[in-house]
Amino acid sequence: MNKIALIIQREYLARVRNKTFIILTLLAPLLMVGFIAVIVYLSTLKSDKTQSILVNDHSGIFKESLTDSKTVKFSFTENVDDEIAKKLITEGNYYALLIIPDTISDKRLELISENQVNISTKLYISKLIEKKLRYDKLQSMGVDPKVIDKVNPEVHIRTIKINKEGKEEISSAEAALGIGYVSSFLIYMFIFIYGAMVMRGVIEEKTNRVVEIIISSVKPFQLMMGKIIGVALVAFTQLALWIIFGVIIMFAAQSFMGDTGSVQEQVLQSQNMAPEMQEVMNNTAFNDIVAPIMNLPVFSILFSFVFYFIGGYLLYASLFAAIGGAVDNETDTQQFMLPITMPLILSLIVAQTVMQNPEGPAAFWFSIVPLTSPVVMMMRIPYGVPAWELILSMALLVLTFIGTTWLAAKIYRIGILIYGKKFSYKDLWMWLRFKG
Repeated sequence: MNKIALIIQREYLARVRNKTFIILTLLAPLLMVGFIAVIVYLSTLKSDKTQSILVNDHSGIFKESLTDSKTVKFSFTENVDDEIAKKLITEGNYYALLIIPDTISDKRLELISENQVNISTKLYISKLIEKKLRYDKLQSMGVDPKVIDKVNPEVHIRTIKINKEGKEEISSAEAALGIGYVSSFLIYMFIFIYGAMVMRGVIEEKTNRVVEIIISSVKPFQLMMGKIIGVALVAFTQLALWIIFGVIIMFAAQSFMGDTGSVQEQVLQSQNMAPEMQEVMNNTAFNDIVAPIMNLPVFSILFSFVFYFIGGYLLYASLFAAIGGAVDNETDTQQFMLPITMPLILSLIVAQTVMQNPEGPAAFWFSIVPLTSPVVMMMRIPYGVPAWELILSMALLVLTFIGTTWLAAKIYRIGILIYGKKFSYKDLWMWLRFKG
């Protein structure tokens, strides 16, 4: 046991003292914040350039409906031939030509341009034409469109869960989805990154013949477990530091931007909202955003995240270590990587289905199967999972980890000292059956 502790210490210190680890740990939160800030900033930028659209309206009914906006300006022809209208695009510096046929029911509208038309312009034109057609159909049925506009309601649905005690709690599918997906993706990402780190470490020691010296003092199983646990502690260290730095950056941003309440008050006042409306906005923000997050099973989510993070990593890291012990270089790992990585990739794909139906059969089975449960179960937990399903999933993950570690150790102990040969699945099977 002391030998395993020494190997863990060696693996941990060797990696946390590495300059790459230190730089990545310090810069990753800042890069992520900067990346999000750039996206938000770019999304607020709008082009001031006006796009002139030439309209050749054969129906003659859309001149009043196609109204200009800040970025789109319409000009109408005198219903000329389409070929002549197309020549006017370049001659008149028009952005695009909109051709409207005599009847739209059986023909598509055409928006012709020298360049690819952007989606916002296309959607704006479609919206105006659809509105005009809808109004005309209502009028033909004897319905005043203005009456429809006045009675067109907007409905906001608040979701409420009833717990076992019969108490009502405000819930949010969006909040559950967001937390579940982020948790699942973090587990998926860390398993890949640090599992591959274990494999590369084994290959490096095997290539440099360092392993021959180490094996003279410790058993192969002790070496494998020491490397796996040591790298796991590195992962936890990095994750913990990222969380700490994230909290510090969040508080720093709050201090820089000032009090959140005062900012919100200024925004509402700038929009000339009545005090009653401001109160509704404040209540809605709390009830629909803050309260659902507070009502989520936070302890269950945190505990499950730590458990599946550790369990999923240990399960896959043992398999990655076995691959590292069976090859001489990273190029030879490709033939063995596919069967291991496919369940992980499949679990991330299935997570998309779990978002739509967290209680369906696909969500249930993939959250029970150990090779996919670390990712898929984390998608389900924010929605609420029966205790027996969670216990079953965790028990199977632990048993599978023990089994895969035993099998991986049989491959590792033989392959770690064999050089200069490319192995096949047949060789691995022989090693698993070897009893010496």
